[in-house]
Amino acid sequence: MMVAAGVTIRATVADDAEALARLQVDVWEEAYANLMPATVFDERRATIAERIDRWRRILAEAPSRTTVAEFSAGLIGFASVGPPRAGDVNVDEELWPLYVRASWSGKRLGHGLLMAALADHPAYLWVLRGNDRAIAFYRKHGFAEDGVTRTDEYGTELRMVRHS
Repeated sequence: MMVAAGVTIRATVADDAEALARLQVDVWEEAYANLMPATVFDERRATIAERIDRWRRILAEAPSRTTVAEFSAGLIGFASVGPPRAGDVNVDEELWPLYVRASWSGKRLGHGLLMAALADHPAYLWVLRGNDRAIAFYRKHGFAEDGVTRTDEYGTELRMVRHS
């Protein structure tokens, strides 16, 4: 699929754990800086060792369920897909995270990662209320809010579902 020149979209390997953990912390701050207090990002950076260990476990269990975008020797985006964690949605997949570095926004990496991870299969996801750019992206790819929300310490998330 056509994405930015020089970018490779591929399944993860075990050696990606540290880069994925660092990327996840970075892109979270880029995506949510205007929606969450700075203390949230400070805490995430302070727990980077635990995040690296978590990614090592995730990749050891099911490496092909996470797809990354790579440019030169660095990761610039990722998407993870797995079985639904909510029992009230009639789809077989849940898109867990999908993030791209802000500096790569608009270069079709999100589209490429979504297609590599899910293609056009039915799925659902959670998106933070107020993350208008992400909501628009998912709508463009066939997802629609179904009216279900959940709230945690980070804010309120909207569930978006895409049926076949």
